[in-house]
Amino acid sequence: MNVVIKVNDEIKEKMIEYYKDKIRDKKIPYAIFQAQEEDTVITLYESGKCMFQGTSADVDAAMWGVQLENTKEKKDKQKEVNKKYYYCDSVGSDEVGTGDYFGPIVVTACYVRKEDIEFLEKLGVGDSKKIDDKKILKIAPEIAKKIKYRSMILSNKEYNEKYTKDINMNKIKAIMHNKVLYQLMQEEHPSVDYIIVDEFAREARYYEYIKDVPTIQRNITFMTKAEDKNLAVACGSIISRYLFLKEFDKLCDSIHIPLPKGAGRDVDTIGEEVVEKYGKEKLKEIAKVNFKNTERMLHTMIY
Repeated sequence: MNVVIKVNDEIKEKMIEYYKDKIRDKKIPYAIFQAQEEDTVITLYESGKCMFQGTSADVDAAMWGVQLENTKEKKDKQKEVNKKYYYCDSVGSDEVGTGDYFGPIVVTACYVRKEDIEFLEKLGVGDSKKIDDKKILKIAPEIAKKIKYRSMILSNKEYNEKYTKDINMNKIKAIMHNKVLYQLMQEEHPSVDYIIVDEFAREARYYEYIKDVPTIQRNITFMTKAEDKNLAVACGSIISRYLFLKEFDKLCDSIHIPLPKGAGRDVDTIGEEVVEKYGKEKLKEIAKVNFKNTERMLHTMIY
């Protein structure tokens, strides 16, 4: 699937910042950059046109297209839509770690009631990507005391064992989201208006990914940027980030090397240090070896 949108200079700058750690080495004529996010290749041209290519191209493009809809009428309409997903009883899930070479993937589902909203607002709950790690470490335990949740942590060793040509990152995420949502719904029996997932795949594709799973959670509402629109998803994002940070610190301590987050060039440098100290097989335990970082660092090293 190919989707092309036109962006203004403000969105261009936001895209450059957002995709800076996911930029590919490939040079495209008249392009500012080409990046890859999961199954989607994004090419931003100097003209302001941006092409999204891949199975989730429409989802990734929609994230930026929404930012261009800035008329008052559209904003007011969107506010009304967002209110119903914000002021409600809901279960929501979100994940972290999928863009990090080192560190696990963590998915968390949370149950938030209307009466929890004031408490969460006072804590400053929002999308974990917009909250610094210091605050995450402070507020996540407070959230966990009051909010029902279920989490799943997938180590990179397990990720590398599961990842194949037929089982990509999005399928792994879908299976993890389904598991924590199903557990929470079955074990807590929450009364909810909505079950919300931060959309990384269209609904039909999501259920295709999990068609062979024995127990499937249905009646899900999928939406982009859900962590900004629904507090259950926001809580899932924060608790997932908290667990990721704790596991990441354990990983650094276990190999006595301070590892960088993300998947930028600094990751390649530290990855080479890990290989020199422990051998390339160690990467299968602590890194997502299908990332381009592996190919880059091993290509430049001499054994």
